[in-house]
Amino acid sequence: MRIGFFGTGNVAGALAGRWAAAGHDVVLGSRHPEERAKPGRAVTGLAEAAGHGEVLVNATPGDASLDLLRRVGAPALEGKVLIDVGIGFTEDMALAHPVVSLGEEIQEAFPATYVVKTLATMTASVMADPGGLRSPGNVFLSGDDAGAKSTAGRLLNDLGWPDAAQLDLGGIATARGQEHYALLFLGVAGALGTHAFNISVVTG
Repeated sequence: MRIGFFGTGNVAGALAGRWAAAGHDVVLGSRHPEERAKPGRAVTGLAEAAGHGEVLVNATPGDASLDLLRRVGAPALEGKVLIDVGIGFTEDMALAHPVVSLGEEIQEAFPATYVVKTLATMTASVMADPGGLRSPGNVFLSGDDAGAKSTAGRLLNDLGWPDAAQLDLGGIATARGQEHYALLFLGVAGALGTHAFNISVVTG
């Protein structure tokens, strides 16, 4: 599958590397590709990444994601699955989307794009390699289109997330819960002294 990334940071690098190793054709996109390229890692422009990908991944800082996607333009995103892993924070580390989630805002701004929020409740190393933990825990999916969530689920499989670990929360409005968990994530990370952890949903 052809995957186009918006973003070149730790999250994009971890996911792109793992999906490339699984056989996917991955391109990283940046507003400044000449500054973001590294040895062994080509970086292209945002429009080129959008054109390349059957599936697109928003791995940009959540407070900048909408502006960046608007620069790419709705026609380039139309009809494509967009996996959104972004979380927005203000300068004082409050949520930048305290009422309506970033995932919802992207879906509203680009109604012809199939937005799936996932991988937003863990650090990059766990996103790309849940097998590094004693057990993977759960990864959540939020989105309005069942087919798009199925596509995202198969890509999650390729990262090492089995079907049993994937929990479909429902429509894109449920992305609010994933994004709000970021505050608890920071608290847990501070208590544990590490970001390398995940949560599991335990039923009776």
